[in-house]
Amino acid sequence: MTAKVTMYTTRFCPYCMRARSLLKKKGVEYDEIPVDGDNILWEEMAKLSNRNTVPQIFINDQAVGGYDDIAALDRNNELDTLLEIN
Repeated sequence: MTAKVTMYTTRFCPYCMRARSLLKKKGVEYDEIPVDGDNILWEEMAKLSNRNTVPQIFINDQAVGGYDDIAALDRNNELDTLLEIN
């Protein structure tokens, strides 16, 4: 079973693009919530993550941070475990 992944993004954010690419490389499907110009969604994201930058990535409803955070998890061989990839 693979983890539920949700990512709050904006369209042209380079870190969002990198996060999409990393998750795609891992074969992970995710729900993407675009917050471009939507203050309500942006506030929801900030409240859930305690951060005000994109992307904000959640694995099984747990905030794990942005691209730099999942890239570090991947380098430390911890991301696959969180994503439940065998």
